[in-house]
Amino acid sequence: MLTIQDRLYRAGDRMSRRSFLKAGALGAAGLSLADLLRLRACAGTASRARHKSVIMVLLGGGPSHIDMYDLKPNAPAEFRGEFKPIQTNVPGFDICELMPEQARIADQLALVRNLQMRTSSHNHEEECVSGFLYDRKVPGAQGDPRPAFGSVVSKLRHTDALVPSYVTLSGQHPSEEPYYVGAAHRPFAPSGPDLANLSLPRGLTVERSVDRQALLRALDTIPRSLDAHGQVVGMDTYQARAFEMLSSSRARDAFDILREPDRIRAKYGLTAGVRSYEGQYVIGQQFLTARRLVEAGVSVVTLSVAALGHWDTHDDNFPRLREMLPALDRGVAALVGDLRDRGLDKDVAVVVWGEFGRAPRISTLPGSKKGAGRDHWGNANFALFAGGGFRRGQVIGATDARAERPRGAAVRPQNVLSTLYHHLGIDPATSLLDNAGRPMYLLDDREPIAELL
Repeated sequence: MLTIQDRLYRAGDRMSRRSFLKAGALGAAGLSLADLLRLRACAGTASRARHKSVIMVLLGGGPSHIDMYDLKPNAPAEFRGEFKPIQTNVPGFDICELMPEQARIADQLALVRNLQMRTSSHNHEEECVSGFLYDRKVPGAQGDPRPAFGSVVSKLRHTDALVPSYVTLSGQHPSEEPYYVGAAHRPFAPSGPDLANLSLPRGLTVERSVDRQALLRALDTIPRSLDAHGQVVGMDTYQARAFEMLSSSRARDAFDILREPDRIRAKYGLTAGVRSYEGQYVIGQQFLTARRLVEAGVSVVTLSVAALGHWDTHDDNFPRLREMLPALDRGVAALVGDLRDRGLDKDVAVVVWGEFGRAPRISTLPGSKKGAGRDHWGNANFALFAGGGFRRGQVIGATDARAERPRGAAVRPQNVLSTLYHHLGIDPATSLLDNAGRPMYLLDDREPIAELL
Protein backbone atom coordinates (compact mmCIF):
# COMPACT_ATOMS: atom_id res chain seq x y z
CA MET A 1 0.00 0.00 0.00
CA LEU A 2 1.23 3.49 -0.85
CA THR A 3 1.20 5.98 1.99
CA ILE A 4 -0.54 9.34 1.68
CA GLN A 5 2.89 10.97 1.45
CA ASP A 6 3.89 8.67 -1.41
CA ARG A 7 0.67 9.42 -3.28
CA LEU A 8 1.20 13.13 -2.81
CA TYR A 9 4.81 12.77 -3.90
CA ARG A 10 3.83 11.04 -7.10
CA ALA A 11 0.96 13.41 -7.70
CA GLY A 12 3.42 16.24 -7.27
CA ASP A 13 5.69 14.84 -9.95
CA ARG A 14 2.77 14.51 -12.35
CA MET A 15 1.72 18.04 -11.51
CA SER A 16 5.21 19.38 -12.13
CA ARG A 17 5.19 17.80 -15.59
CA ARG A 18 1.83 19.34 -16.42
CA SER A 19 2.21 22.65 -14.63
CA PHE A 20 3.18 24.47 -17.81
CA LEU A 21 -0.26 23.45 -19.21
CA LYS A 22 -2.35 24.06 -16.14
CA ALA A 23 -1.30 25.96 -13.02
CA GLY A 24 -4.61 25.68 -11.19
CA ALA A 25 -5.99 23.12 -8.76
CA LEU A 26 -5.32 19.37 -8.94
CA GLY A 27 -8.92 18.55 -9.67
CA ALA A 28 -10.18 15.71 -7.51
CA ALA A 29 -7.59 16.33 -4.83
CA GLY A 30 -8.63 19.97 -4.60
CA LEU A 31 -5.09 21.10 -3.90
CA SER A 32 -3.22 23.97 -5.45
CA LEU A 33 0.39 23.49 -6.49
CA ALA A 34 1.49 25.60 -3.52
CA ASP A 35 -0.52 23.36 -1.15
CA LEU A 36 1.03 20.27 -2.66
CA LEU A 37 4.57 21.60 -2.34
CA ARG A 38 3.96 22.40 1.32
CA LEU A 39 2.68 18.87 1.94
CA ARG A 40 5.68 17.39 0.12
CA ALA A 41 7.99 19.50 2.27
CA CYS A 42 6.31 18.13 5.40
CA ALA A 43 6.88 14.61 4.07
CA GLY A 44 10.58 15.43 3.70
CA THR A 45 10.74 15.19 -0.08
CA ALA A 46 10.76 18.75 -1.42
CA SER A 47 12.98 20.01 1.40
CA ARG A 48 15.99 18.01 0.25
CA ALA A 49 18.38 20.54 -1.26
CA ARG A 50 20.33 18.23 -3.54
CA HIS A 51 20.12 14.61 -4.56
CA LYS A 52 22.93 12.40 -3.25
CA SER A 53 24.12 9.35 -5.15
CA VAL A 54 26.74 6.59 -5.09
CA ILE A 55 28.61 4.98 -7.99
CA MET A 56 30.18 1.69 -6.92
CA VAL A 57 32.80 0.22 -9.27
CA LEU A 58 33.32 -3.48 -8.48
CA LEU A 59 36.49 -5.09 -9.82
CA GLY A 60 35.20 -8.65 -9.68
CA GLY A 61 37.70 -11.43 -9.20
CA GLY A 62 40.06 -9.59 -6.87
CA PRO A 63 42.21 -6.69 -8.14
CA SER A 64 45.93 -6.77 -7.40
CA HIS A 65 46.47 -4.10 -4.75
CA ILE A 66 50.26 -4.55 -4.82
CA ASP A 67 50.40 -3.90 -8.58
CA MET A 68 47.91 -1.02 -8.64
CA TYR A 69 47.77 1.22 -5.58
CA ASP A 70 50.24 -0.23 -3.06
CA LEU A 71 53.44 -1.03 -4.94
CA LYS A 72 56.49 -2.11 -2.96
CA PRO A 73 59.56 -1.31 -5.11
CA ASN A 74 62.00 -2.19 -2.31
CA ALA A 75 60.54 -5.64 -1.67
CA PRO A 76 62.31 -8.78 -2.98
CA ALA A 77 61.77 -9.54 -6.67
CA GLU A 78 59.33 -12.36 -5.96
CA PHE A 79 57.01 -9.80 -4.33
CA ARG A 80 57.42 -6.45 -6.08
CA GLY A 81 56.41 -7.52 -9.58
CA GLU A 82 57.07 -5.93 -12.97
CA PHE A 83 55.56 -2.49 -12.53
CA LYS A 84 57.08 0.67 -11.09
CA PRO A 85 55.33 3.30 -9.00
CA ILE A 86 54.96 6.86 -10.27
CA GLN A 87 54.50 10.01 -8.25
CA THR A 88 51.13 11.71 -8.32
CA ASN A 89 50.33 15.37 -7.66
CA VAL A 90 50.00 14.45 -3.97
CA PRO A 91 53.22 13.61 -2.02
CA GLY A 92 53.26 10.02 -0.75
CA PHE A 93 50.37 9.01 -3.02
CA ASP A 94 52.27 6.80 -5.48
CA ILE A 95 50.41 4.48 -7.86
CA CYS A 96 51.21 2.16 -10.79
CA GLU A 97 52.97 3.59 -13.83
CA LEU A 98 50.11 2.30 -15.99
CA MET A 99 47.69 4.79 -14.42
CA PRO A 100 49.05 8.24 -15.31
CA GLU A 101 45.60 9.82 -15.67
CA GLN A 102 44.80 9.17 -12.01
CA ALA A 103 48.27 10.38 -11.05
CA ARG A 104 47.33 13.79 -12.47
CA ILE A 105 44.14 14.02 -10.40
CA ALA A 106 45.22 12.38 -7.15
CA ASP A 107 44.23 15.55 -5.31
CA GLN A 108 40.66 14.57 -6.22
CA LEU A 109 41.06 11.03 -4.85
CA ALA A 110 41.37 9.35 -1.46
CA LEU A 111 43.05 5.96 -1.23
CA VAL A 112 42.47 3.46 1.57
CA ARG A 113 45.41 1.05 1.69
CA ASN A 114 44.54 -0.81 4.89
CA LEU A 115 41.31 -2.48 3.79
CA GLN A 116 41.01 -6.07 4.97
CA MET A 117 38.41 -8.66 3.96
CA ARG A 118 37.03 -11.61 5.90
CA THR A 119 37.91 -14.19 3.29
CA SER A 120 40.08 -14.95 0.29
CA SER A 121 37.32 -16.93 -1.41
CA HIS A 122 35.18 -15.70 -4.29
CA ASN A 123 31.81 -14.67 -2.94
CA HIS A 124 30.23 -12.63 -5.75
CA GLU A 125 31.30 -9.43 -4.01
CA GLU A 126 28.99 -10.14 -1.04
CA GLU A 127 31.11 -8.11 1.37
CA CYS A 128 31.34 -5.20 -1.03
CA VAL A 129 27.65 -5.23 -1.94
CA SER A 130 26.06 -5.88 1.47
CA GLY A 131 28.88 -5.78 4.05
CA PHE A 132 28.18 -9.38 5.08
CA LEU A 133 29.23 -12.91 4.11
CA TYR A 134 26.45 -15.45 4.23
CA ASP A 135 27.86 -18.48 2.40
CA ARG A 136 28.22 -20.94 5.27
CA LYS A 137 30.97 -22.79 3.37
CA VAL A 138 33.17 -19.71 3.68
CA PRO A 139 35.09 -19.11 6.95
CA GLY A 140 33.88 -15.94 8.63
CA ALA A 141 30.33 -16.13 7.25
CA GLN A 142 27.79 -14.13 9.21
CA GLY A 143 24.44 -15.86 8.91
CA ASP A 144 21.52 -15.27 6.59
CA PRO A 145 21.68 -13.25 3.36
CA ARG A 146 21.49 -9.48 3.69
CA PRO A 147 20.04 -7.08 1.14
CA ALA A 148 22.34 -5.27 -1.24
CA PHE A 149 23.43 -1.75 -0.34
CA GLY A 150 21.51 -0.34 -3.30
CA SER A 151 18.33 -2.17 -2.31
CA VAL A 152 18.54 -0.76 1.21
CA VAL A 153 19.00 2.75 -0.19
CA SER A 154 16.01 2.23 -2.49
CA LYS A 155 13.93 1.14 0.51
CA LEU A 156 14.86 3.99 2.81
CA ARG A 157 15.01 6.99 0.47
CA HIS A 158 12.17 8.66 -1.39
CA THR A 159 13.21 9.03 -5.02
CA ASP A 160 11.70 10.23 -8.25
CA ALA A 161 9.66 7.36 -9.65
CA LEU A 162 10.51 8.39 -13.22
CA VAL A 163 13.98 6.81 -12.94
CA PRO A 164 15.03 3.61 -11.17
CA SER A 165 16.49 4.12 -7.71
CA TYR A 166 19.09 1.36 -8.07
CA VAL A 167 20.74 0.36 -11.35
CA THR A 168 23.37 -2.27 -12.07
CA LEU A 169 25.13 -1.79 -15.40
CA SER A 170 26.86 -5.13 -15.83
CA GLY A 171 24.17 -7.70 -15.18
CA GLN A 172 22.79 -8.42 -11.74
CA HIS A 173 25.13 -10.48 -9.56
CA PRO A 174 23.67 -13.00 -7.10
CA SER A 175 24.79 -10.71 -4.27
CA GLU A 176 22.73 -7.79 -5.63
CA GLU A 177 19.49 -9.17 -4.23
CA PRO A 178 16.94 -7.21 -2.17
CA TYR A 179 16.03 -10.22 0.02
CA TYR A 180 13.79 -9.06 2.87
CA VAL A 181 13.50 -5.43 1.81
CA GLY A 182 11.26 -6.61 -1.03
CA ALA A 183 11.18 -7.21 -4.77
CA ALA A 184 10.33 -3.55 -5.44
CA HIS A 185 13.95 -2.73 -4.56
CA ARG A 186 15.67 -5.12 -6.94
CA PRO A 187 18.24 -3.34 -9.15
CA PHE A 188 17.25 -2.43 -12.67
CA ALA A 189 19.62 -4.21 -15.05
CA PRO A 190 19.50 -2.55 -18.48
CA SER A 191 20.90 -5.48 -20.42
CA GLY A 192 19.35 -7.14 -23.45
CA PRO A 193 15.63 -6.40 -23.78
CA ASP A 194 15.29 -4.68 -20.40
CA LEU A 195 16.37 -1.31 -21.72
CA ALA A 196 14.06 -1.66 -24.71
CA ASN A 197 11.23 -2.31 -22.26
CA LEU A 198 11.49 1.31 -21.13
CA SER A 199 9.71 2.21 -24.37
CA LEU A 200 6.01 1.77 -25.02
CA PRO A 201 5.22 -0.82 -27.70
CA ARG A 202 4.27 0.61 -31.09
CA GLY A 203 0.66 1.77 -31.07
CA LEU A 204 0.36 1.79 -27.27
CA THR A 205 -0.28 5.28 -25.95
CA VAL A 206 0.14 6.50 -22.39
CA GLU A 207 -3.66 6.57 -22.04
CA ARG A 208 -3.94 2.92 -23.12
CA SER A 209 -1.15 1.93 -20.72
CA VAL A 210 -3.13 3.51 -17.87
CA ASP A 211 -6.16 1.44 -18.93
CA ARG A 212 -3.99 -1.69 -18.86
CA GLN A 213 -2.78 -0.79 -15.38
CA ALA A 214 -6.37 -0.54 -14.17
CA LEU A 215 -7.14 -3.91 -15.76
CA LEU A 216 -4.20 -5.53 -14.00
CA ARG A 217 -5.46 -4.22 -10.67
CA ALA A 218 -8.93 -5.58 -11.38
CA LEU A 219 -7.56 -9.03 -12.29
CA ASP A 220 -5.29 -9.21 -9.26
CA THR A 221 -7.23 -11.27 -6.72
CA ILE A 222 -4.31 -12.87 -4.85
CA PRO A 223 -4.99 -12.53 -1.10
CA ARG A 224 -2.27 -10.37 0.44
CA SER A 225 -2.59 -12.36 3.66
CA LEU A 226 -0.95 -15.31 1.86
CA ASP A 227 2.09 -13.23 0.91
CA ALA A 228 4.29 -13.96 3.91
CA HIS A 229 7.44 -12.37 2.46
CA GLY A 230 5.82 -9.29 0.98
CA GLN A 231 6.78 -10.25 -2.57
CA VAL A 232 3.37 -9.51 -4.10
CA VAL A 233 3.16 -6.08 -2.51
CA GLY A 234 6.73 -5.49 -3.64
CA MET A 235 5.83 -6.37 -7.20
CA ASP A 236 2.84 -4.03 -6.99
CA THR A 237 5.21 -1.18 -6.24
CA TYR A 238 7.69 -2.35 -8.88
CA GLN A 239 4.90 -2.49 -11.46
CA ALA A 240 3.65 0.97 -10.52
CA ARG A 241 7.13 2.40 -10.97
CA ALA A 242 7.46 0.65 -14.32
CA PHE A 243 4.25 2.25 -15.60
CA GLU A 244 5.41 5.67 -14.47
CA MET A 245 8.78 5.24 -16.19
CA LEU A 246 7.01 4.17 -19.38
CA SER A 247 5.04 7.41 -19.41
CA SER A 248 8.22 9.49 -19.45
CA SER A 249 11.31 9.53 -21.66
CA ARG A 250 13.57 10.57 -18.80
CA ALA A 251 14.79 7.07 -17.88
CA ARG A 252 15.40 6.13 -21.53
CA ASP A 253 17.24 9.38 -22.16
CA ALA A 254 19.51 8.80 -19.15
CA PHE A 255 20.84 5.60 -20.74
CA ASP A 256 21.42 7.24 -24.12
CA ILE A 257 25.08 8.29 -24.17
CA LEU A 258 24.73 9.49 -27.77
CA ARG A 259 23.07 12.57 -26.30
CA GLU A 260 26.47 13.57 -24.94
CA PRO A 261 28.65 15.98 -26.93
CA ASP A 262 31.56 14.40 -28.82
CA ARG A 263 34.11 16.13 -26.57
CA ILE A 264 32.60 14.49 -23.45
CA ARG A 265 32.42 11.05 -25.03
CA ALA A 266 36.02 11.41 -26.18
CA LYS A 267 37.12 11.83 -22.54
CA TYR A 268 35.73 8.37 -21.83
CA GLY A 269 37.45 6.82 -24.86
CA LEU A 270 34.29 6.81 -26.98
CA THR A 271 35.78 8.44 -30.04
CA ALA A 272 34.05 7.24 -33.19
CA GLY A 273 36.04 4.66 -35.12
CA VAL A 274 38.78 4.32 -32.51
CA ARG A 275 38.71 1.02 -30.60
CA SER A 276 42.32 0.17 -29.90
CA TYR A 277 41.10 -1.99 -27.05
CA GLU A 278 37.50 -3.17 -27.04
CA GLY A 279 37.38 -3.11 -23.25
CA GLN A 280 38.21 0.59 -23.24
CA TYR A 281 35.16 1.32 -25.35
CA VAL A 282 32.81 -0.73 -23.19
CA ILE A 283 34.16 0.60 -19.90
CA GLY A 284 33.80 4.12 -21.28
CA GLN A 285 30.15 3.38 -21.98
CA GLN A 286 29.61 2.11 -18.44
CA PHE A 287 31.32 5.02 -16.71
CA LEU A 288 29.60 7.66 -18.82
CA THR A 289 26.21 5.97 -18.41
CA ALA A 290 26.76 5.90 -14.64
CA ARG A 291 27.36 9.64 -14.63
CA ARG A 292 24.24 10.27 -16.71
CA LEU A 293 22.16 8.08 -14.40
CA VAL A 294 23.14 9.80 -11.16
CA GLU A 295 22.64 13.16 -12.84
CA ALA A 296 19.10 12.03 -13.75
CA GLY A 297 18.34 11.12 -10.13
CA VAL A 298 19.38 7.47 -9.68
CA SER A 299 20.61 6.90 -6.12
CA VAL A 300 22.94 3.91 -6.56
CA VAL A 301 24.71 2.66 -9.70
CA THR A 302 26.96 -0.39 -9.65
CA LEU A 303 29.24 -1.54 -12.45
CA SER A 304 31.63 -4.46 -12.39
CA VAL A 305 33.90 -3.43 -15.27
CA ALA A 306 33.30 -6.90 -16.67
CA ALA A 307 34.34 -5.72 -20.12
CA LEU A 308 37.92 -5.51 -18.90
CA GLY A 309 37.96 -9.18 -18.16
CA HIS A 310 38.09 -10.87 -14.78
CA TRP A 311 40.56 -9.56 -12.23
CA ASP A 312 41.27 -13.11 -11.06
CA THR A 313 44.85 -13.11 -12.38
CA HIS A 314 46.28 -16.41 -11.13
CA ASP A 315 48.61 -17.09 -14.03
CA ASP A 316 48.67 -14.08 -16.35
CA ASN A 317 48.73 -11.22 -13.92
CA PHE A 318 51.14 -8.85 -15.61
CA PRO A 319 50.08 -9.14 -19.28
CA ARG A 320 46.44 -8.74 -18.36
CA LEU A 321 47.06 -5.77 -16.09
CA ARG A 322 49.08 -4.10 -18.84
CA GLU A 323 45.95 -4.29 -20.96
CA MET A 324 43.31 -3.56 -18.32
CA LEU A 325 44.84 -0.87 -16.13
CA PRO A 326 45.05 1.88 -18.79
CA ALA A 327 41.35 1.36 -19.56
CA LEU A 328 40.39 1.53 -15.88
CA ASP A 329 42.67 4.54 -15.44
CA ARG A 330 40.99 6.50 -18.20
CA GLY A 331 37.50 5.58 -17.01
CA VAL A 332 38.13 6.63 -13.42
CA ALA A 333 39.84 9.89 -14.41
CA ALA A 334 37.11 10.78 -16.92
CA LEU A 335 34.33 10.12 -14.41
CA VAL A 336 35.95 12.03 -11.56
CA GLY A 337 36.77 15.00 -13.79
CA ASP A 338 33.32 15.02 -15.34
CA LEU A 339 31.60 15.03 -11.94
CA ARG A 340 33.83 17.88 -10.78
CA ASP A 341 33.23 19.94 -13.93
CA ARG A 342 29.47 19.55 -13.47
CA GLY A 343 29.54 20.54 -9.81
CA LEU A 344 28.51 17.05 -8.72
CA ASP A 345 31.65 16.13 -6.79
CA LYS A 346 29.97 16.77 -3.44
CA ASP A 347 26.72 15.03 -4.35
CA VAL A 348 28.06 11.86 -5.99
CA ALA A 349 30.36 9.51 -4.08
CA VAL A 350 32.49 7.08 -6.10
CA VAL A 351 34.19 3.99 -4.71
CA VAL A 352 36.38 1.54 -6.65
CA TRP A 353 37.19 -1.80 -4.99
CA GLY A 354 36.94 -5.60 -5.23
CA GLU A 355 36.29 -8.61 -3.01
CA PHE A 356 39.97 -9.10 -2.06
CA GLY A 357 43.51 -8.27 -3.16
CA ARG A 358 46.14 -10.54 -4.70
CA ALA A 359 48.89 -12.52 -3.00
CA PRO A 360 52.07 -10.45 -2.63
CA ARG A 361 54.26 -13.45 -3.47
CA ILE A 362 54.27 -14.14 -7.21
CA SER A 363 53.54 -17.73 -8.24
CA THR A 364 52.90 -19.80 -11.35
CA LEU A 365 50.18 -22.40 -11.65
CA PRO A 366 51.50 -25.91 -12.44
CA GLY A 367 51.48 -26.47 -16.18
CA SER A 368 50.55 -22.88 -16.96
CA LYS A 369 51.75 -21.42 -20.26
CA LYS A 370 50.46 -17.91 -19.54
CA GLY A 371 53.11 -16.75 -17.10
CA ALA A 372 53.36 -15.64 -13.49
CA GLY A 373 50.35 -14.61 -11.44
CA ARG A 374 49.08 -13.87 -7.98
CA ASP A 375 46.62 -15.91 -5.93
CA HIS A 376 43.71 -14.71 -3.77
CA TRP A 377 44.57 -12.54 -0.77
CA GLY A 378 41.99 -11.21 1.68
CA ASN A 379 44.42 -9.86 4.27
CA ALA A 380 45.16 -6.73 2.24
CA ASN A 381 43.05 -4.78 -0.20
CA PHE A 382 42.29 -1.20 -1.26
CA ALA A 383 39.33 1.13 -1.74
CA LEU A 384 39.60 4.24 -3.90
CA PHE A 385 37.21 7.11 -3.16
CA ALA A 386 36.27 10.24 -5.06
CA GLY A 387 33.56 12.88 -4.75
CA GLY A 388 31.01 12.65 -1.95
CA GLY A 389 32.34 15.81 -0.35
CA PHE A 390 35.02 13.55 1.18
CA ARG A 391 38.44 14.80 2.21
CA ARG A 392 40.56 14.01 -0.81
CA GLY A 393 44.21 14.14 -1.79
CA GLN A 394 45.21 11.66 0.91
CA VAL A 395 46.30 8.09 1.56
CA ILE A 396 44.63 6.39 4.51
CA GLY A 397 46.43 3.52 6.25
CA ALA A 398 49.33 1.40 5.08
CA THR A 399 50.45 -2.18 4.73
CA ASP A 400 53.70 -3.81 5.78
CA ALA A 401 56.86 -3.93 3.66
CA ARG A 402 55.48 -6.70 1.41
CA ALA A 403 51.84 -5.52 1.23
CA GLU A 404 50.76 -8.60 3.13
CA ARG A 405 48.79 -7.04 6.00
CA PRO A 406 47.69 -3.63 7.29
CA ARG A 407 49.92 -1.84 9.71
CA GLY A 408 47.84 -1.04 12.76
CA ALA A 409 44.05 -1.07 12.66
CA ALA A 410 42.36 -2.28 9.49
CA VAL A 411 39.42 -0.80 7.62
CA ARG A 412 36.65 -3.32 6.97
CA PRO A 413 34.03 -3.44 4.21
CA GLN A 414 31.30 -2.39 6.64
CA ASN A 415 33.30 0.78 7.40
CA VAL A 416 33.32 1.55 3.67
CA LEU A 417 29.56 1.04 3.40
CA SER A 418 28.97 3.04 6.58
CA THR A 419 30.83 5.93 4.96
CA LEU A 420 28.59 5.68 1.90
CA TYR A 421 25.44 5.53 4.05
CA HIS A 422 26.70 8.63 5.87
CA HIS A 423 27.05 10.41 2.53
CA LEU A 424 23.44 9.53 1.67
CA GLY A 425 22.12 10.67 5.05
CA ILE A 426 21.17 7.15 6.17
CA ASP A 427 21.91 6.00 9.71
CA PRO A 428 23.61 2.56 9.53
CA ALA A 429 22.09 1.80 12.94
CA THR A 430 18.70 1.69 11.21
CA SER A 431 17.04 -1.72 11.45
CA LEU A 432 14.79 -3.46 8.94
CA LEU A 433 12.61 -6.50 9.60
CA ASP A 434 13.75 -9.71 7.93
CA ASN A 435 11.36 -12.36 6.62
CA ALA A 436 11.00 -13.82 10.11
CA GLY A 437 10.08 -10.42 11.57
CA ARG A 438 13.42 -9.94 13.32
CA PRO A 439 14.95 -6.44 13.33
CA MET A 440 18.28 -6.44 11.50
CA TYR A 441 20.72 -3.54 11.63
CA LEU A 442 22.00 -2.29 8.29
CA LEU A 443 25.53 -2.87 9.57
CA ASP A 444 27.09 -4.34 12.70
CA ASP A 445 30.24 -2.22 12.51
CA ARG A 446 28.78 1.23 11.95
CA GLU A 447 31.93 3.36 12.17
CA PRO A 448 32.60 5.32 8.98
CA ILE A 449 36.15 6.02 7.82
CA ALA A 450 36.85 9.08 9.94
CA GLU A 451 39.64 10.45 7.74
CA LEU A 452 37.20 10.89 4.85
CA LEU A 453 34.60 12.90 6.75
